[in-house]
Amino acid sequence: MDTATGVHAAWLPPEAFRALGSHRVLVRGDGPLAVTVYEEVARACVDYGGRVGRSPDAEAGPYDLVFALTGDVPALPAVVDVRAAAGAEPLGEEGFVFARVGGVCFVLADAAAGLLYGLFHVVRLGGSAFEGGDVPAAAHRPAMRTRMLDHWDNLEVHPVMGHVERGYAGGSVFWRDGGPRGDLPRVRAYARLLAATGINAVSVNNVNVHTAETHLLTDRLGDVAELADVFRPYGIRLHLSVNFASPVVLGALTTADPLDGEVRAWWAKAAAGVYQAIPDFGGFVVKADSEGQPGPFSYGRSHADGANMLAEALAPFGGEVHWRAFVYNHQQDWRDRSTDRARAAYDHFAPQDGEFAANVVLQVKHGPMDFQTREPVSPVIAAMPRTRLAVELQVTQEYTGQQRHVCYLAPMWSGVLGFRPWGDGGEARDVAALAADPAAGGGLVAVSNVGDDPYWTGHPLAQANLYAFGRLAWAPDSDPAALLDEWIDLTFGALPSGDPAPLRSTLHAVMDGSWQTYERYTAPLGVGFMVRPGHHYGPDVDGYEYTPWGTYHYADRDGIGVDRTRATGTGYTGQYPQPWSEVYESAERCPDELLLFFHHVPYGHVLHSGTTVIQHIYDTHFAGALEAEAMRSRWAELAGGGLVDAALHTRVAERLDEQVRCAQEWRDQVNAYFLRKSGVPDAHGRHIP
Repeated sequence: MDTATGVHAAWLPPEAFRALGSHRVLVRGDGPLAVTVYEEVARACVDYGGRVGRSPDAEAGPYDLVFALTGDVPALPAVVDVRAAAGAEPLGEEGFVFARVGGVCFVLADAAAGLLYGLFHVVRLGGSAFEGGDVPAAAHRPAMRTRMLDHWDNLEVHPVMGHVERGYAGGSVFWRDGGPRGDLPRVRAYARLLAATGINAVSVNNVNVHTAETHLLTDRLGDVAELADVFRPYGIRLHLSVNFASPVVLGALTTADPLDGEVRAWWAKAAAGVYQAIPDFGGFVVKADSEGQPGPFSYGRSHADGANMLAEALAPFGGEVHWRAFVYNHQQDWRDRSTDRARAAYDHFAPQDGEFAANVVLQVKHGPMDFQTREPVSPVIAAMPRTRLAVELQVTQEYTGQQRHVCYLAPMWSGVLGFRPWGDGGEARDVAALAADPAAGGGLVAVSNVGDDPYWTGHPLAQANLYAFGRLAWAPDSDPAALLDEWIDLTFGALPSGDPAPLRSTLHAVMDGSWQTYERYTAPLGVGFMVRPGHHYGPDVDGYEYTPWGTYHYADRDGIGVDRTRATGTGYTGQYPQPWSEVYESAERCPDELLLFFHHVPYGHVLHSGTTVIQHIYDTHFAGALEAEAMRSRWAELAGGGLVDAALHTRVAERLDEQVRCAQEWRDQVNAYFLRKSGVPDAHGRHIP
């Protein structure tokens, strides 16, 4: 544990700075971010015997590593040559150049934020940054302008959702008992961890804004400003989730109608007050007209009307509105098969393409439902070319094991970001390119998985998801396995491990395929849910089958799945462009892993794999439970070997015990349900209770 904060150092233990701190380093540049770079290097040099300077004077002698702004040419003539070698394209506010020339490493940037990200690039490189021959100058720029984490933290403990809604790592790192938690050193440590992955924006309160959080906008704004001061030295702008009805709740107005002059004036004044307290404030996050949250529908107005009102208030200060597209009818009649929750975001928002202000970002969940283990990519992402869109992921594992199960999500996210809505033969752009488009993109956003747990994420291995999200937001084409290696090397590389190969081998064996393992022992073939209502942990095949929430599998004695075709179903397949609208329309062409999301098929339907649907259900659930046991066994091999800290090993072992138990429960409940529903026995004669 880190001695300063009492929590796990995650991917920034002091030893990760050994190579940097044992060399002679020059740090140039002014402003808080350049000061942060200098302080980080100075701390490392104290620990490992190096030297850091701020001025390239003759008495200081030669340097091994130089951090400098590209405008620093008079003091450092070599800067111009290194910068020129990287190409003429501007680096932007956050980009940097890395090179090694004549035994000297250079990190150059047009702005101080680039120096900060260049610092953590050197940390990731470790000793290799300083070894070998020359390294050609290469520019590193973030793909996404906004790389954001949303915290669903409540100021007060909610009677149903707790301190952090869908949080599985303890209480909030920001709030406690209705006010600030006050542990600013921990918040600083968190900001540092996020900056090291490339995160540059954080929303600090729940999108379901309750009464206490509503006051953060006005009379409790000082609490937000205090957090902003801690995040600022690491290049992270704070955002605030706001209550659309704030003019009524806080301003004593009788309406929150977005076209009402008094309402608009109220928001303009509120925004001005926020920027007076936090000049670099990022903007508002809004969940409106969804799951009971207030919004413009109450006044007969559109989402564009509501979002644009807030955008107008923020525009003079450069702020943005992140308006969430998670809007659907949560009071459905399960018997009405024409109503389809998957259709909702497209139906609500696609007709309004082009109506949103330039500083509105429509925040779209990566799938059409709700962060399921397997979903198709949301058709909204391709349907609104005249609207800025941010793709929303979920790092907190609400439907993927809740940080009690190992489930490394980077492979899933990588597939989402690389999905081409128009197919390989159509437009070349993929989801990542759409989100990163400098003219129309809104970036990548995710729901954070952090709490006040000593390991930050409850399950120590769940840290890898947070790390990978930030790195994918910076470089969406990154290899998930390589990102896992980065996280392993930073987090565990300095422990008394001797040869790191066994540790790497074990962690890859446990984590590489863990998402697919989780999928195997839970809901099959993309049908989704089958979880216990409310808390969403553990199996309940019919848990949502007869509820208003619209999350059905429609299993009967003849078959299973939701008919979302244009020919006979809800028509959802028609929301996709070609070729996917035709691929998903056809049960024969639809990918196996999404078959039941799009089609109701007989249990004897033969998959592309050659097995039937019912046999696939049996086989995968037996296999998934066995794979969970194998993961536990591999981790147990590390006990007592000095490869990982004993307390961390115990925490992971306890979580793996629970994963094995829960996987067996899923196996037994799902297999028993479908044996009884279909009447078809397991072809291999295995015991099904």
